[in-house]
Amino acid sequence: MEVVYMFFGLVGLLLTFTKFAESSKPDGSIADLNNVATQTILSQSVGSVSDQCLRCICMVESSCRPVGCVMDVGSLSCGYYQIKLHYWKDCGSPGGDWKTCSDDYSCATTCVRNYMARYGPRSGCPDTCKTYARIHNGGPLGCRSPFTHAYWRKVQRFGC
Repeated sequence: MEVVYMFFGLVGLLLTFTKFAESSKPDGSIADLNNVATQTILSQSVGSVSDQCLRCICMVESSCRPVGCVMDVGSLSCGYYQIKLHYWKDCGSPGGDWKTCSDDYSCATTCVRNYMARYGPRSGCPDTCKTYARIHNGGPLGCRSPFTHAYWRKVQRFGC
């Protein structure tokens, strides 16, 4: 089954490159092409976080509302998933602007999915909502941190 997902991921990547090549201006740079490739690979990764899990995380973070930015542990956290600037950069910087993306449900969800696709497989933890929630809360190795257990219990209260 994993081979099938990888095949369709590669087909999607090829289609994205083709679309980019057809629509790019003559002065388009390799950096633009690399950004398209990175976004496509991150968004089509195998073992992605479920919609239900994302909803539970969203409920914990903001009651799933666009709440703007609040100070949290010395830095701003913004939007539906309370995304920090560094997290947004790690997720591929979708939407072009961190605060705007964080308050747009679709963009913020894409960011969280990309972050999980990037760090979930590297964590060495099982492919579960528990892992994803703890990574969201504690960073790339959050699934291994004792400090993220309380966060996971909050996520569980929403049915995950």
